[in-house]
Amino acid sequence: MRMLRIALKSLKARPVSLLGAFLALALGVATTAAVLLGLAAASAGAPGGEDLVSLVAVLGTAGGVSAFVSAFVVASTYSYAVAQRRRELGLLRLAGATRGQVRRTVLAEALVLGAVACASGCALGHLAAPALLRWLSGAGLAPPGLALVPAVWPLPAAFATGLLVAVAGVAVAARRAGRTGPLDALRTADLDTGVLTAGRLLTGLGLLLAFLALTVAALATDPVDLLHRKTFTTRPMWLICACGLLSPLLAPPLLRLAARALPHRGGGSARPVGRLVPAAAAAALRRTGAVAAPVVVAVALTGSLAGAPAAVGAARSAEAGARTGADLVVVPADGSAGPLLAALRAVPGVGALCATAPTTLALVEPDGVTVRSEARAVTGPAGLAALARLPVLAGSTAALDDESLVLPAEWGHHRVGEPVPVVRADGSRTTLRVAAVLRDGLGDNGLYVTAANAPGSRVDRVDVALGPDGGSDRVAAVRSAALPYGAAVHTREQWLAAGPSPRTTWLRTVLVLGLAVLYTGIALANTLFMATADRRRELALLRLAGATRAQVVRLVTAESVLVTAVGAVLGCAAAAVQLASLYGALAVLRVPAPLVLPWHEVGVVTAGALLLAALCAAPAAAWALRVRPVVAAR
Repeated sequence: MRMLRIALKSLKARPVSLLGAFLALALGVATTAAVLLGLAAASAGAPGGEDLVSLVAVLGTAGGVSAFVSAFVVASTYSYAVAQRRRELGLLRLAGATRGQVRRTVLAEALVLGAVACASGCALGHLAAPALLRWLSGAGLAPPGLALVPAVWPLPAAFATGLLVAVAGVAVAARRAGRTGPLDALRTADLDTGVLTAGRLLTGLGLLLAFLALTVAALATDPVDLLHRKTFTTRPMWLICACGLLSPLLAPPLLRLAARALPHRGGGSARPVGRLVPAAAAAALRRTGAVAAPVVVAVALTGSLAGAPAAVGAARSAEAGARTGADLVVVPADGSAGPLLAALRAVPGVGALCATAPTTLALVEPDGVTVRSEARAVTGPAGLAALARLPVLAGSTAALDDESLVLPAEWGHHRVGEPVPVVRADGSRTTLRVAAVLRDGLGDNGLYVTAANAPGSRVDRVDVALGPDGGSDRVAAVRSAALPYGAAVHTREQWLAAGPSPRTTWLRTVLVLGLAVLYTGIALANTLFMATADRRRELALLRLAGATRAQVVRLVTAESVLVTAVGAVLGCAAAAVQLASLYGALAVLRVPAPLVLPWHEVGVVTAGALLLAALCAAPAAAWALRVRPVVAAR
């Protein structure tokens, strides 16, 4: 109880220093609560379909990213707060407190702060959830009319998750606090020593090596896994944690490079800034790491979560273009394509036709387990061989008939003619032989069967090839032939350009990254205010050495901007490594992927961080200089 009273008094005496951790945790819990309330509404009565799948994916991604960012920000803020309190904790040790009591004091502070933040976040999430669902429905990311339903579990689950995040984020800082010795109460030097401990180094290297090992293993065995949303959402978190832990090792070389680039000669303030800024940042690595950490998170997540979907989407479009030989794609109105196909064949100059329909097929494994998969039912296999440029590894698509199937290599049946037990969409069982084996890819190159093995399927696409001299007249003739049946006729370019609208993709990115970037910005501002307030004596000594008030303010602002730039560089490096693994998977799959990099998104976030650093550091430095230098230097 004595340690709890000390913890409460400590929080009361330093409310501003942990404001960033409080806001980050409260916003993270609010996001988690809104996500869980949305998932409860979806599972209770939302209609099924693609909208529901999209809703679950977007909400799950947003909740996971928010939880990670909250934990990272809380851990970073508390770590620096404990480093600032070395003398205070040393005085507790001098007064007789044991290591365990000091650890329990820090953990008690985190529990009290976390409980208040989680309660506030749950209330905010409950208020914001209806507006979030209305926004999702209006944006086309959720089924229309989706509304909250009475559910007991979302808010307690969000509260418990937030409290767990708070305790987990503070655990390392509490352990460091327990190692504070009594003599630290007498410490006056501000130079950081022993920042890169053996445990920190090994953990950071372990996370980095684990990322590399998992990536290499995936490239060798299942490169498609690297292209899944759950993978390119979670993998950057390994790199972000590694950068945060290894920042005392990675930041000094970047600061030395900045020291060479900054001006060292000339009059005015250029010379002291060029000499002192990198040196001050390198001498206080804890402060440098604490300021850079939120920037690393924001830039790395932005680069990864904005760049990966764009790269995968561009790769899908490029793959579809490389594997589509049709000049026109006709979409039937009601799926009854028999009369439509006859009308299209009667158009002069029309070459091959290939009508396909979606169906499901389950392959029966040797142990009796059935693996369900989407498939395409082909009407006229000769058209498939003529119009679909599929990546055939063995066999030929022209050999497809009612007794065979075409399947990708991932299913494990690589020998042409091998019998494969299957279950059709209506539940009937049969055995089909392998006509061709395809190389794995991203797009629609999975299972192919004939219409005889797809009961109940309805044609949704007819590929049409025009003659070598086909032009606008023949396209017009095809449109005229399809018009009586209500079918839509698209050119090859129009069909390939179809897909999720850029607005929908942008809204998903905003939902996932918006709040994360917001409270990393809050954490950056809070850390800058904490760090500058802690430097009151150092800044006073600069004044006594002859620096003017304006020079000191410029010095602190330049250092903050420099450290923010270092964090942006580390974040860009983490995002680049993640995107490199993604493009490596595309290269292994032999997908013609154009290089798509999120320069705009990363540039906006980086510029915002630099501007925020300047706007926060300058007034914080001016506030710290309000006391006379002689008084502050005591």
